[in-house]
Amino acid sequence: MPPAATVAAGHGPDRPPGAVPAELLRRLRARTGGDTDPVTHVERVPARPGEQAPWPQWAPEELRAAFARRGVVAPWRHQAEAADLAYAGTHVVVATGTASGKSLAYQLPALATLLADPRATVLYLAPTKALAADQLRAVASLELDGVRPATYDGDTPRAEREWIRRHSRFVLTNPDMLHHGVLPGHAHWSGFLRRLAYVIVDECHTYRGVFGSHVAHVLRRLRRQCARFGRTPVFLLASATSGDPATAAGRLTGLPVAAVTDDASPRGGVTFALWEPPLLPGDQAPGAGGQAGGAGDLAPVRRSALRETADLLADAVASGVRTLAFVRSRKGAEVVAATARRSLDEAVPGLGDRVAAYRAGYLREERRELERALLHGDLLGLASTNALELGVDLVGLDAVLICGWPGTRASLWQQAGRAGRSGDEALAVLVARDDPLDTYLVHHPEALFGRPVEATVLDPANPYVLAPQLACAAAEAPLTPADLDLFGDGAKEAVDSLVAAGALRQRPTGWYWRHRERPDVDLRGEGGAPVCVVEAATGRLLGTVDGGSAHFLVHAGAVHLHQGVSYVVDSLDLDDGCALVHPEEPDWSTHARDVTSLTVASIRSYVDAGPVGLFLGEVDVTSQVVSYQRRRISSGEVIDTRPLDLPARELRTVAVWFTLSPESLAAAGVEPADVPGALHAAEHAAIGLLPLMATCDRWDIGGLSTALHPDTEAPTVFVYDGHPGGAGFAERAYGTAAQWLRATRDAIAECGCEAGCPSCVQSPKCGNGNNPLSKPGALRVLDVVLANLPAPGAALPRQGDRRSE
Repeated sequence: MPPAATVAAGHGPDRPPGAVPAELLRRLRARTGGDTDPVTHVERVPARPGEQAPWPQWAPEELRAAFARRGVVAPWRHQAEAADLAYAGTHVVVATGTASGKSLAYQLPALATLLADPRATVLYLAPTKALAADQLRAVASLELDGVRPATYDGDTPRAEREWIRRHSRFVLTNPDMLHHGVLPGHAHWSGFLRRLAYVIVDECHTYRGVFGSHVAHVLRRLRRQCARFGRTPVFLLASATSGDPATAAGRLTGLPVAAVTDDASPRGGVTFALWEPPLLPGDQAPGAGGQAGGAGDLAPVRRSALRETADLLADAVASGVRTLAFVRSRKGAEVVAATARRSLDEAVPGLGDRVAAYRAGYLREERRELERALLHGDLLGLASTNALELGVDLVGLDAVLICGWPGTRASLWQQAGRAGRSGDEALAVLVARDDPLDTYLVHHPEALFGRPVEATVLDPANPYVLAPQLACAAAEAPLTPADLDLFGDGAKEAVDSLVAAGALRQRPTGWYWRHRERPDVDLRGEGGAPVCVVEAATGRLLGTVDGGSAHFLVHAGAVHLHQGVSYVVDSLDLDDGCALVHPEEPDWSTHARDVTSLTVASIRSYVDAGPVGLFLGEVDVTSQVVSYQRRRISSGEVIDTRPLDLPARELRTVAVWFTLSPESLAAAGVEPADVPGALHAAEHAAIGLLPLMATCDRWDIGGLSTALHPDTEAPTVFVYDGHPGGAGFAERAYGTAAQWLRATRDAIAECGCEAGCPSCVQSPKCGNGNNPLSKPGALRVLDVVLANLPAPGAALPRQGDRRSE
């Protein structure tokens, strides 16, 4: 096999602009054969020239020379603008496109300050370890004397941590380590914090919802500790293109932030194709020939998006095109990589070695080796979860495959932007899953292109986040009245609630944490400690699976893929956090199935509005993995369904819900058969519109609708906070119910689609595949609710705490 530099297509001056995407897309379309073109739309994003600016006068010659050695002759205009603002002491967020050089915008002022002041320090925060490792490589490659960059995270050996605290002047970490390690041990970090000049918050658009609200207070706790040493660091934030980045960055840091959004970097043209997998022939449909009636009676079935993506990845690699495939799940990434490797090895033995999978749960050494192999061209293809969506410097990629709608336009463009090197042309392909939402998008490109990306949503005033974070701050140092101003709206009320609960004790000098142990606050809420995956025969640790996913991914009998090697799980010990596996290559895959139920625990408040009831209260959401299917890999045929005996998982949270009488629905023209679809569509739309009222993220919210709920004895729509104890969103929904549901109804009615689409009633996170849905029925349901609820602005009665019977 020739070296990567000679294999990869697109290298060399003889290849005209657009050659890679045009040639590759033509080959990919030709491979499908048949009469139907899988490409439903091709969007051309034109190339753009760059605009450079002179180096700032304050940038030392040593630093300019270091960047020049790395090939940076001069900064782009937006880099120089952001760097000037930060060096002058202005908090700034640079929100420009993928591969626009945001790292230089913050490296330039930070490193210039470190060179000018031998005592100054810099703290860099990244949402992922991969991104921090990439930034460490970038800063270390400049070879600047006295900077001593180092990563400080959960993978850092304990023997190195003391040295880093004492000697590193550019520490790279993540919000979790800042929360769990640095701030509780602030006394050990006093030398670093009293000299802190800059705090760099990279990829800040990822801090959204409840997680983002927690991180906002972690940053306030950091500011508080710095202030105790008389230090006020400058915050430098980097973000993908997002709606209103200055407001989001200001909410995240609690500071006024200037935004630099005019991207002056050169951009290669992008050919963006929407791809719908073809229908399977009748004899290949899952279960064909094995069910009564034969294949002719089966509804048309499309090829799996995973299989289609794997075939596209294999064809791209066979053509020498360096390609990254984004897959929604860890298991999916492994399946795509393994399938592509098999196809390549059948064509050219050994070529499959140029493809690998990348996901969370790998050991640190595996992740670093994969990143190195991709950067150096040893790998031509990589199937990854969104772990590589962020700003890891993946130079040299020509194409990106996106397996399934990633959930937001911001993620779509962030993933597509991974391709294109040094201004070269690139290809991006969105491969639709056999799902109503994906199908809609590939046939309605106007829903993707020419539309603004979403704003980053977080709410630091959320009392369910604010109170635990104030408890953490008090454990670090007693709270003072001045601190309450730092933590913003609601801080005094949260402190009072902590005093009443016995967590804080008030003294003339402030509020003191009363317990020996620190508050146990999880920023991400991922559902418990990781589960280790161990090879039973050797005791070798293969990797980890987060606790929240263990029931689905490593139950007994599950097929677990790790770097293309297939294992079958022998046992899952949840108490010890360990899954034992053995290597096996079955011809089937496994798919866990769960059931979810919701019961009303108590009612805090309710409105009796005739045929409509509006409620706020506590609910118990119970989910349990009860079985798994084995499906034939070649055809998707279900071999059997096997029971599982796993404990149920319960979430006590807060919900808002409304009920309707069956008579009112019938009078509105909703037939009994249409009630489930009408309620389901109304639930989706209500969840989508709640961020207008509650400053939350739809991924922080859950929902359930049913034509007859046993606790309410009526058709009911529930919307609940997806976090233990609630997050305050349901209360806000209840308080603005008429306004919220009016906006929901208007959004559905004003949408130009006929049967429902992602802009109104379809949801990217629906566990039922957006089925059933009735857009007309949803409008009739909401008309009934709005006709009976008090008008917007009217006070809703609080009628006490009524326990569920």
